[in-house]
Amino acid sequence: MSKKTQQSNIILVTGPSGAGRSTAINALEDLGFETINNMPLSLLPSLLCGPPNGRQIALGVDIRTRDFSVGAVLDFHEEIKRTEGFDSTILFLDCTTDGLVRRYSETRRRHPLTSEDTPEFAIAQEKKILSTLRQRADVLIDTTKLHPHDLKLEIRNMYGEAKAGYLAITLHSFSYKRGVPRGIDMVYDCRFLNNPYWEKPLRTKNGTNVKVADYVQSDARFSEFFERLVGMCEFLLPAYIDEGKAHFSVGLGCTGGQHRSVCVAEKLGKSLADSGWDVSIRHRELERQ
Repeated sequence: MSKKTQQSNIILVTGPSGAGRSTAINALEDLGFETINNMPLSLLPSLLCGPPNGRQIALGVDIRTRDFSVGAVLDFHEEIKRTEGFDSTILFLDCTTDGLVRRYSETRRRHPLTSEDTPEFAIAQEKKILSTLRQRADVLIDTTKLHPHDLKLEIRNMYGEAKAGYLAITLHSFSYKRGVPRGIDMVYDCRFLNNPYWEKPLRTKNGTNVKVADYVQSDARFSEFFERLVGMCEFLLPAYIDEGKAHFSVGLGCTGGQHRSVCVAEKLGKSLADSGWDVSIRHRELERQ
């Protein structure tokens, strides 16, 4: 085997509690990484025993890890880099204090550094402890505005390996009022189509509803728009495969993200899936409900 094949990479996944470390670890596991969560730091050097086998490893470490200290994590990081056949990356998941407070409030979980009901002080304390680790991170992801699915997609785009002839497509419907989703490769504006919002019987329904879809598709411009949309996707997607891209995201936006963009995303997803593409669909505004 080549030296590249033998290389074993270890990603140290860390960050403040509630910032998305578990989500990132799960995403890496889905990509084929061997994942270990909160292994006592004193046992970590055992991972370097024996020759590298080319396996990719993701280690979750935070303040809950036994005998945790920032210095010990950084020392292990450097030890990995000094060991022949191994390499190390620190992946730091961060989130604003307000964002973390909101997450703890929504889940009603207790912060690991306090027994108090309000976690603000503990969050600030933890951020202070981790500040040096954050500064030394090789990769920093701010998850404040990321849905767990968005974080998984970002991890997949960063660490997923392209497979020859394979392209995973994600279609995102969204509201322009809330901005274009992160990580979108190509965006189409659906706001020119007839808006079901102005039809009282359709207003409370969404684009997955047959009556709403029929209303949107009754627009005289819809057929040509959709035909050109499908044609553009079928033209471009093979080209992105040739470029080695493994994932491609298409955004479909409208004013409220409830009707037109949802309808178009659903119809486009079915069309591409019928043509043999691997397609997933996300409706951001519907998920918020």
